[in-house]
Amino acid sequence: MERESFENEEVAAILNDAFIPVKVDREERPDIDRIYMNFVQATTGSGGWPLNVFVTPDLEPVFGGTYWPGPRSNKTSFEDQVDFLGILNKLSTVWRDQEERCRQDAAQILQRLKDFAAEGTFGDKLGEGGDGLDIELLEETTAHFASTFDSVNGGFGSAPKFPTPSKLSFLLRLSLYPEVVRDIVGASECQKARNMAITTLRKMARGGIRDHIGQGFARYSVTPDWSLPHFEKMLYDNAQLLHAYLDGFLISNDAELLGVVYDIATYLTTTLANPEGGFYSSEDADSFYKAGDAEKREGAFYVWTKREFENILGPHSEPILSAFFNVSSHGNVAPENDAHDEFIDQNVLAIVSNPPALASTFGIKEEEVVKIIKEGKVALRAHRERMRVRPGLDDKIVVSWNGIAIGALARAAAAINAFDSTKSEKLFASALKAATFIKENLYDENTKVLYRIWREGRGDTQGFADDYAFLIEGLIDLYEATFDEKWLKWADELQQSQIKLFYDASGSGAFFSTQSSAPHVILRLKDGMDSSEPSTNGTTASNLYRLSSSLGDETYAKKAKETVGGFESEMLQYPWLFASFMPSIVAGHLGLRSVVLGESADVEAQNFAKELRGGLGTIVRLDNAATWLRERNSYMNNLALDGQTQVLICENGVCRQETAVSSDQPAQAMDLGVMGTVLPKLENDSGSSAGGPANVSTPGAESTKPL
Repeated sequence: MERESFENEEVAAILNDAFIPVKVDREERPDIDRIYMNFVQATTGSGGWPLNVFVTPDLEPVFGGTYWPGPRSNKTSFEDQVDFLGILNKLSTVWRDQEERCRQDAAQILQRLKDFAAEGTFGDKLGEGGDGLDIELLEETTAHFASTFDSVNGGFGSAPKFPTPSKLSFLLRLSLYPEVVRDIVGASECQKARNMAITTLRKMARGGIRDHIGQGFARYSVTPDWSLPHFEKMLYDNAQLLHAYLDGFLISNDAELLGVVYDIATYLTTTLANPEGGFYSSEDADSFYKAGDAEKREGAFYVWTKREFENILGPHSEPILSAFFNVSSHGNVAPENDAHDEFIDQNVLAIVSNPPALASTFGIKEEEVVKIIKEGKVALRAHRERMRVRPGLDDKIVVSWNGIAIGALARAAAAINAFDSTKSEKLFASALKAATFIKENLYDENTKVLYRIWREGRGDTQGFADDYAFLIEGLIDLYEATFDEKWLKWADELQQSQIKLFYDASGSGAFFSTQSSAPHVILRLKDGMDSSEPSTNGTTASNLYRLSSSLGDETYAKKAKETVGGFESEMLQYPWLFASFMPSIVAGHLGLRSVVLGESADVEAQNFAKELRGGLGTIVRLDNAATWLRERNSYMNNLALDGQTQVLICENGVCRQETAVSSDQPAQAMDLGVMGTVLPKLENDSGSSAGGPANVSTPGAESTKPL
């Protein structure tokens, strides 16, 4: 619409004459986006972006929709579809002739939206909900995901297909819950859940949705087989996928998945990294193919012709890389997926073969194939960086998305530290730098309030509930990776602020997305369902249980239960839309397993770094530096004071001591398989070999020989 309508002089004339145009950055004000998206979905039956809404001077919505064709659009429209110019002419006339009726209708619609927003809660009184949310909901959620699983291509549903990290996280962790959960869901179903997630991770890693020459993943795939992405790369997608691929690796010990962990971590800490700390928001899908071009094209930075492969790689290497990446002279994008003829003769790289098969086809040794592919990727990347125009970078630093990245990098750093301390230190440094940047630049120490955006200075918008939720989660992960209690202390401070600013203490519990004092807000909503990001309330409930376990604060556990209960009605009907709540449902019934490490428990700390925790359990360390933690958690006041190595397992307020591993014994070995041969050969962070081990995937294999 930008090109078709907003750059059109006829459209601009009526917009400026009859309306007051306001452009809202939905990343800076997601609350406003949610409110009016609810309106459009309620009145039209569907939603999406671009979102266009006409409102009264009191911000009450009159009419809205998504895409309307411009005056000279070449896109096919429905028979009765009015173009944007027609919409503007009609609305300006109706407002001029029937303004009072428009205002009355808008007020009525807004009231219905408010009523609808309040309907989902179980009861009118705080604390009434939650008792009906049994562990059986995990079984129902698993069954639904299995019914929508694409067993051929991985993922869920049909095109467009999104990575859905919240679903993958739920499926990967299902078998790690206490035995009672596994008994209810079923051991075979837990194994199937794991297989669904691992299959999806592998299929995405080999598909066109992944940038095989650089790093990172695009937002979603236009096709069911992940072959043609919408090329925009988002911080929140890649940060969540780092969590998911790390979980997948820790469960499967698959070198291919570890390679993707390195790949995403490199992307976050190089391309999206702000030199002063924190991570930028996204890279655009469109770009100029080369300097001097007049028009941008989607994916221009990422696609290749067969001729380019021949010129860059030469006659010896080109056939092998073309076979590996599915490159053909006529391109590999089907015409039905190329409505604007942007991909004629172009190829989106996706891995469709493997070194053993290529060695057999071309009559050379497998080691030679691996060498050719590695060197070819380096040459392609060098050409791309030299000749292509990189997509635009959205250099906003958004607190919520940075919180996800901080946690993912901290967990990855801790997990790989035992076998790659150099890379681990880089990831730790990036996570710590980001957390420090946010605390110094986007947090008011006096008021204990977060600000949401940094771009050439701090923005005026105060943080929303999701900023607090995802940053708290990231800080808990950062503490559990470093055992530096200042991060846990800050998470505690932020949790208290989030409760003060967003908690619905007079209604049905749970957290509003906005503060009551937020400007330009006509409706306060509660974010319950998972979407492109996990649910704010689902994440917050998990945070509250984790903090309650670590800090011995029962008020947090009570708030967590009330938060879950606030969505009982919806969860009983559609539990699969609330996957991020499932750890809290389990915690509400069974409590959390908390591990308390004493002085010198280094071996145990390394072993626990390889476990999936999150909403499954917590870990704290009581050494001589843990003064604040001892004060905050009175139960820990007298634990581990003798300087001896201690490991305490605490569940439901009862602790037992486990035998500590001697400090002269190695940490529990992780079977690295073929990774052992590649770790000494890791490339630098420039990404010249795609950022880490396991850069060649083997379709259909359980693990893969790394490049």
